[in-house]
Amino acid sequence: MFSTEIHYEVVSFSVGDTKAGTKMGKLQLKDPATEAVLNCVLWEEALNRMDLKLFRIGNIVRIVTASFNERFNNCLITSLELIKEAKMGLSEEERETTYNEIISYINSITDVELKNFILNFFEEHSEKIKVSPAAKTMHHNYIGGLLVHTLECIKIAEANMQILFQDINRDEAIAACILHDIGKIFEYTIDTENGMIDYDDKFQKEWITHSQYGYSMCMLNGFKRVAKMIAAHHGRIDWGAIIDLNEKDLESYVYFIHHVDDLSAKYGKTSVTML
Repeated sequence: MFSTEIHYEVVSFSVGDTKAGTKMGKLQLKDPATEAVLNCVLWEEALNRMDLKLFRIGNIVRIVTASFNERFNNCLITSLELIKEAKMGLSEEERETTYNEIISYINSITDVELKNFILNFFEEHSEKIKVSPAAKTMHHNYIGGLLVHTLECIKIAEANMQILFQDINRDEAIAACILHDIGKIFEYTIDTENGMIDYDDKFQKEWITHSQYGYSMCMLNGFKRVAKMIAAHHGRIDWGAIIDLNEKDLESYVYFIHHVDDLSAKYGKTSVTML
C-alpha cells in the first residue's frame, strides 16, 4: 500500500512530448528501505508547478498526492516534496584533482605515440571530460562520474597487473581504461545546474554506442590491441559489446578491461554520496 510517509530516492528523470504535443515527465523512484522501484508519470501541468531541481538524481523526495495502479508500482504524480537534496557530483576542485591524476597516468605511458594521442584528445575535450557522467542510470551517473569511473578502472587494472596479470601490456591496459568509455562525453548531456542527464540526439543518429566510438578512434589511429579491449569491454553482444567474450580462441588480453570495468561499475554504483 502507498504511504505519504515513504521517502523515495530519485533514480532517473526525463521529459518528452506526448502525441498531443504536451510535455510529459517520466520519473523513476526507489524505496531505499526495500529497493522497490516505482515508475511515475507527471503531466505538463504538474511539471510547470515544480522546479526541475526537484528531480535531481539521488534526491530524497516524498509523494504528496498521486494516483496508483493496483500493484502500486506505477503512479501519476501531481505533487511532490523535496526531503533531502542530493549532491550533483564532484565539485570543481574535485574534478580538477581527479582529471590531473588521470593525466599523470597518461604521462606514465611509455609508448610515446599512444601517450601523445591520448593527451591531445584530453586537451581538446577537457571541459566535456571533466563534467561527463559515466552512465544515465546504471553507475557513476553524476557530474564528474566518468572521471571517477576511469580512475577506478586504472587503479583496479594496476593492482591486478602487479599481482596476477603481469603478462598484460601496461601501456595498452591503461589506455583502454582511459578510452573505453570516452565516447560517453558525446553520448550523454548533463545539465550542470540541476544534474539532469540525457542522451545526445546527434550522437545517437551518428553512432551505435560509445564502445563503437572508442573502438573506431583507436583502430583509425593504429592502436588495434587497445581497440579490441574496448570492443570487448561490455562482455556480450547483447550487452553492447562489439566482441563477444563467449567467442572461442580470443587472446587473453581481450578479456581484461571487461572485468576491470565491471568491478568499477558494480562497486561505484550510482550515488555520488558514496564517494
